[in-house]
Amino acid sequence: MRKLVVTENITLDGVIDAAADWFSPAGAEDVDQSDVVEAIAEHSAAADAFLVGRVTFEQMRGYWPKQTDDTTGVTAYLDSVAKYVVSGTLTEPGWAHTTVLRGPVAEEVARLKSAPGKDIVTTGSMRLVHALIAAGLVDEYRLFVFPVVVGRGTRLFEDAATVGGLALAEVRPFRSGVVLMRYQAS
Repeated sequence: MRKLVVTENITLDGVIDAAADWFSPAGAEDVDQSDVVEAIAEHSAAADAFLVGRVTFEQMRGYWPKQTDDTTGVTAYLDSVAKYVVSGTLTEPGWAHTTVLRGPVAEEVARLKSAPGKDIVTTGSMRLVHALIAAGLVDEYRLFVFPVVVGRGTRLFEDAATVGGLALAEVRPFRSGVVLMRYQAS
């Protein structure tokens, strides 16, 4: 069975929405980020499916296909990976290799997990991620923890009762001060 992996950029205080634009900690633009790019490439190589909600999908579709000088490999990965977008309103995805999922989320994702293949990764998509957590479908969390505190915003874990136990699988610090923390759901 495939793993469903939630990958999020997150603040020290658990916020995952980007309303405060905290993705670039002070001075990070001057730091070599090749170690973060390498980690993202490792994760991409282990996945052959990308799952998002409609809002995140539309934001990404409006940005990544237009990148012509991307040296991170994200554009190439997103152009080629099987993309699944959960939406009741989207009719034409307008991005190659995209399937719109309309059925009950838990059933659709359980079907994807039971199909042969590599990891299924979801990122952003706060409402979708919360639904996946509540349904007990998340197998792993990959949290890129940024060294900032924003105080308010949407948090990854809104209801501790739905999360269950977590086992630490990896801690990897990066030169920018960001730390990857991987947890297996139990």
